[in-house]
Amino acid sequence: MWQRQWPNLSLTENKMVSGVFYENIPLIKITVGWGQSVQTPFVILDTGFTGDLQVTPKIAVELGLQIIGVTPVRIANGQVVQLPTALALAAMEGAINYIEVIISNGMPLAGISFLSKFSYKAAVDCKYRTVVLQRV
Repeated sequence: MWQRQWPNLSLTENKMVSGVFYENIPLIKITVGWGQSVQTPFVILDTGFTGDLQVTPKIAVELGLQIIGVTPVRIANGQVVQLPTALALAAMEGAINYIEVIISNGMPLAGISFLSKFSYKAAVDCKYRTVVLQRV
């Protein structure tokens, strides 16, 4: 079963995930997989993205994601584009949830819906360059 391959699935006492800043970009590490493929990429924590997860076509192929449809997405310039979507599993601190993955040539992103599915609140401190997700 694919779950045996997933790292660090035990719950932590503090129920907290720390991210990092790269230049001025807040990043968090997630575990995502489908079938027998699992990856733990750093993704941009994007509070302006209302979806679950966005990955590149390369990551989607590596995970063996199957396109299940398309969804309209409003991008930063206000334009609405149709992007393919797939289903995947994500793990954070021992919790596993199904997520919708948008496949796009843009940077990998984790959005507000992703945080909500795992019951996280996000604290991004740009002055001190810290990112903390805390389960509530």
